[in-house]
Amino acid sequence: MREIDRKAIDGLGIPGLELMENAGRLTYEMILDYYGPAENNRVPVVAGKGNNGGDGYVIARYLKQDGAHVEIFLLGQKDQLKGDAEVNLKKAEEMGIPIHEITDAENFHVPDDSWLVVDAIFGTGFTSLLRAPYDAIINKINYSGVPVVAVDAPSGLNCETGQVTDPCVNADLTVTFGLPKIGQVLYPGKSCCGFLEVVDIGFPAGLDDDIHTYLVTDDEAAKLLPVRKPDAHKGDYGKLFALAGSTGLTGAAAMTSLAALRCGTGLVVLGCPASLNPIFETKLTEVMTRPLPDVAKKGCLALRGMGEIRQQIDWADAVAMGPGIGTHHETAELIQRLAKQVEKPMVIDADGLNCLSKDTACLKEHKRPLVISPHPGEFARLSGLSIEEVNEKRIELASQHARECSVTIILKGAPSIIACRSGNIYINYSGNEGMATAGSGDVLTGLIGGFLAQGLSARDSAVLATYLHGSAGDIAAEAQGTRSLIAGDILQFVPEAFMELESCREESFLD
Repeated sequence: MREIDRKAIDGLGIPGLELMENAGRLTYEMILDYYGPAENNRVPVVAGKGNNGGDGYVIARYLKQDGAHVEIFLLGQKDQLKGDAEVNLKKAEEMGIPIHEITDAENFHVPDDSWLVVDAIFGTGFTSLLRAPYDAIINKINYSGVPVVAVDAPSGLNCETGQVTDPCVNADLTVTFGLPKIGQVLYPGKSCCGFLEVVDIGFPAGLDDDIHTYLVTDDEAAKLLPVRKPDAHKGDYGKLFALAGSTGLTGAAAMTSLAALRCGTGLVVLGCPASLNPIFETKLTEVMTRPLPDVAKKGCLALRGMGEIRQQIDWADAVAMGPGIGTHHETAELIQRLAKQVEKPMVIDADGLNCLSKDTACLKEHKRPLVISPHPGEFARLSGLSIEEVNEKRIELASQHARECSVTIILKGAPSIIACRSGNIYINYSGNEGMATAGSGDVLTGLIGGFLAQGLSARDSAVLATYLHGSAGDIAAEAQGTRSLIAGDILQFVPEAFMELESCREESFLD
């Protein structure tokens, strides 16, 4: 955004004052949308000495015009301002808005009768440590109990990394300009932003063409939904072969299979150890099962079942492999061979990835579009890194390995990162902490496999499945909270998540 700002002002000659005016006005309008009329309400605007403070002075002017009792707390002195910020401070002063120069935290307080506080201290340019008096001032804002509106970004948030200082402004609403910032959708930064609203302040189209990191929103996910024909039959919506399950882990295979059906797949066949087939016949009504040779009735897939498995893969349009499959040495060798030989779109997850971690070269030898969806522990085993290293550089590492192995990677977490072999990165915005529960990933695997079977690309399947999975989790959490959420709840609310996306698509067509 800094580069886009520079291109707009220096390259295209758009006045910085015009962009600042638009930023302040649109933030003011968003305040009214969220909190109602400003008339007779008291609003302290806490502003820094840079352009973020300049945005705050514009907001103060509009609030004053609306009849609010506005006062500006300038963290510094008037003679330290320059450029567009200085111009707008003088405009605010000419309107009679009180301006308090604050150089000591002892001289700052949030009035008890404040309607809300506007945080215009640092904005998106903040990358360093907090120094006095900013730390004490931010603490006073946070402990005031008054709603906080952050201008562009909560002060103390590093918008490049998502890391936050202690303290960092805890905003209830963040109004950011042009595009969302990576640090606003990664934790812990996301938790400091409250509701995030993105407003267009007048940057010309095309200035963001060299950006390859995208935020997945409901509108973008809705565009990926497969078209459903009124005269279709089940064969039109794809055939998925799921290879999953072992003793003690039948639930993983069941949820994967059912999730694939729930996302609109026409036919799903579950390949499972023969000794466990009676269990699956009881668990699953709509899913067909194919009993396969197992290892001395130990309830895990045997290598000698390769021929039968290949027949099922030839029948299918896509393959989902791994959930609950176990890591017996025969099963591991089976998975390694299949990863290199399968010539259908495929998703591998869970124990399938643990089997491949013993021979990671298999990932580079696959023949058709491949999606893998590791959690940080599985990714660490595949990459040879520690979990700590993975979590520190999730975006960079996912992107690097997606390109090196020519796969689409969903690095699960909060939020999940989708890395494509093209180098594009998609950050998923849906989901909640209640989804950190056993079996949640198995539901995701079924959704990915189902979309692959319906003909979506690896990228579109990964993006749509991840968003839909998170959305179903959000609906489940709204219905029954996050603490007691289980994977079956996510699966239960997939239909409602679909209905919400369908509504988004209909609205975009009307627009």
